[in-house]
Amino acid sequence: MEWMPIDPCTDERVARLIDANLDRAREGLRVIEDWCRFGLDRQDLVIPLKDWRQQLGKRHDDRYRQARSTATDTAAGLSHPAQQIRTDSTLVLKANASRVQEALRVIEEFARIGDAELAETAASVRYALYDHEVRILEACGQNRRRQRLNSSRLCLITDPGGSDSSSAMVKRVELALIAGVSLVQYRRKNGADSLRLQEARQLAELCQAHQALLVINDRIDLALLVDADGVHLGQDDLPHTEARRLMGPDKLIGRSTHRLDQLDQAQRDGADYLGVGAVYATATKADRTAAGLDWVKQASGSATIPWFAIGGIKSHNIVEVLEAGATRVAVVSAIMGANDPAAAARQLLSQLC
Repeated sequence: MEWMPIDPCTDERVARLIDANLDRAREGLRVIEDWCRFGLDRQDLVIPLKDWRQQLGKRHDDRYRQARSTATDTAAGLSHPAQQIRTDSTLVLKANASRVQEALRVIEEFARIGDAELAETAASVRYALYDHEVRILEACGQNRRRQRLNSSRLCLITDPGGSDSSSAMVKRVELALIAGVSLVQYRRKNGADSLRLQEARQLAELCQAHQALLVINDRIDLALLVDADGVHLGQDDLPHTEARRLMGPDKLIGRSTHRLDQLDQAQRDGADYLGVGAVYATATKADRTAAGLDWVKQASGSATIPWFAIGGIKSHNIVEVLEAGATRVAVVSAIMGANDPAAAARQLLSQLC
């Protein structure tokens, strides 16, 4: 076996190897940087990526560039089938993060003797990127939730009581998801916590399978246990700051509002979406006085984030709710109490188009 000095100053092959991996690392960082800039609009994530690219650029010495020879590189132009199945931005980001980390490890190993400063820079960037990748992927999850929320027009709230068994309730939700519902709020006021946890886990699996959002009513602990997309809070529940600290920066937090001052406060606090109601009297909230369509009109003129009109809304009165300014509604019995939940969901969705 031929002995090879691990020194780019004395072996052109090592210089070519380092050059190729510097290109690979900088290109991968640029891919990630541009998505953070244009896809996530997160300047805080862009800044370190740009800095790392520049650090590596400063260490990309002319002796490495001069050793470059793509014409004699037997692996130039090779691709892998996995490149063709990166169907979303997250897969692209993961692939490029791995590409950068692997390239930096190669640089670190081969530059250690002849270019200690480059090896040290490569190691520093590699370790920093491990943590930064986690933050970027968390931001991607947040971005996907916001996009799904913005596109959701119908929120299904599970029946808090009724005669349905747990399995029947879950089946009704499944039928609604199949029909096109993209946001589910799990709410059960009565029953053991063990039952709530069981049902929440089943709904989380269903929503994930149908690429729908799941938020848990009131219970931040349940939301965290089943890794739900968020939590929905009432006026008497935890303040937003404390809820956000528990839920983290990437989950959704919704807030019920019944007056304009509550709506304005929820928006100032940083809520991701609002419930606006009760529009009509409803057995679900028998103690809540109906606010009527005037409240919907007020919300329409003041809300700057997604909001859902709620309370007694069904297919026979949804048109007047929409005419009052709503573009999204949340329902309980209109679907959960229907003989055919899928048909009821489809009808409501068609009316919301």
